[in-house]
Amino acid sequence: MSHHPLAVIDPSAIIGKNVVIEPFAHIKSDVVIGDNSYIASHAVICEGARIGKNCSIFHGAVLSSIPQDLKYENEYATLEIGDNTIVREYCTLNRGTKASGKTVIGSNCLLMAYVHVAHDCIVGNHCVLANNVTLAGHIEVGDWAVLGGLTAVHQFVKIGVHAMVSGGSLVLKDVPPFVKVARNPLAYIGINSIGLHRRNFTQEQINHIQDMYRILFVQNNNITKGLEMVRTDFEASAERETILDFVDKSERGLVRGFQVGATEEA
Repeated sequence: MSHHPLAVIDPSAIIGKNVVIEPFAHIKSDVVIGDNSYIASHAVICEGARIGKNCSIFHGAVLSSIPQDLKYENEYATLEIGDNTIVREYCTLNRGTKASGKTVIGSNCLLMAYVHVAHDCIVGNHCVLANNVTLAGHIEVGDWAVLGGLTAVHQFVKIGVHAMVSGGSLVLKDVPPFVKVARNPLAYIGINSIGLHRRNFTQEQINHIQDMYRILFVQNNNITKGLEMVRTDFEASAERETILDFVDKSERGLVRGFQVGATEEA
């Protein structure tokens, strides 16, 4: 471990090999930091933080602080961060509450400056949360999702895998897998075809996803009828099951369907 003498490190903290800790960083008790990680000056790592290997925590970030929840009663909870995740300047990532006991951020994520992740959120792997994204409590973000800057997400909302949310969005409803959403109020504007190509989805898979969302969001079917049509008209596939499972389990309802003037991209 390489740490500056002006860093404050509780002796009970478990620090891995080759961890760099800069001056004025504060590592409190009951903290675990994995090998080859970097903790910048003025970062604060509070009780219950579990940080993976090869992570970078930049200046002024505050991790595993107590939830901003009036129901919190000082119960034990954690903040868990996977390997290879980058947390940029002044992010605030709260630990969980008795509701789930933990807040989770996956591996290979990028959280840009001033991101806030509240208590009991689950953020998947390979996610990008751009500057000033704000997640309220109990939100679930699927793998490979991208949230544009200044996006605010309502508590208990779910965002599906490979979804892309336009910057400046107010997300009040669930965002299904593989789609792009934008506008005010937030609406489906097509599938995330560019992102899917980058992640090695075939053109056949992308067309298959788009055809299903035409039924669900473009052809003015209600959700019940749309789901029935998807089940009967499309052969089973991983993409079909991912979409059906997400929609079936949606509790807050889905974002609005295709809007006049929006462009659905192939």
